[in-house]
Amino acid sequence: MTFYAAPVAKLIEEFEKLPGIGHKTAQRLAFHVLNLSEEKVETLAGAIREAKQKTKYCSICSNLTDIEPCNICSGNTRERTAICVVQDPRDVVAMERTKEFKGLYHVLHGAISPMAGIGPEDIKIKELLTRIREGDIREVILATNPNIEGEATAMYISKLLKPLGIKTTRIAHGLPVGGDLEYADEVTLAKALEGRREI
Repeated sequence: MTFYAAPVAKLIEEFEKLPGIGHKTAQRLAFHVLNLSEEKVETLAGAIREAKQKTKYCSICSNLTDIEPCNICSGNTRERTAICVVQDPRDVVAMERTKEFKGLYHVLHGAISPMAGIGPEDIKIKELLTRIREGDIREVILATNPNIEGEATAMYISKLLKPLGIKTTRIAHGLPVGGDLEYADEVTLAKALEGRREI
């Protein structure tokens, strides 16, 4: 039994479908929307519609874009011999925020996960190989997540690239800056030791 008017209950239900949104947060969001002016509600609804209608995947790197090709692929200041492979468009944003990587990207849109029924053919590995064969790529940086699926994906891609003679690197894993050793788990500490470098 619901205590809300049917349209409010429906709005709460829709918010609950969003990732990371529980019932209480969905209620807060619904009541926030209800307290907005008609104009602000239209602006919000319009922004959602416009994002859905105008955003697509770049035909080269598979990142989210509203132009074809995306700004990174069409930019003339990028280093065109290096590709950083990530799992998700949000990872491109994270890498760009560092201002350290000046090359190109390739978004896989997932990771190999047999438990979830996701195989190599379900993510954009074939497109990556095509780009590498057709371009002048000298290094592929594997920046998949440091979990079982991300590691499996990185290993799979590195095995495919080995015969091509392309330098393949993996981003380092380990302790976060400002972290304490006593709170780190064994896997993180092992990765930090494995990736140590001379100073």
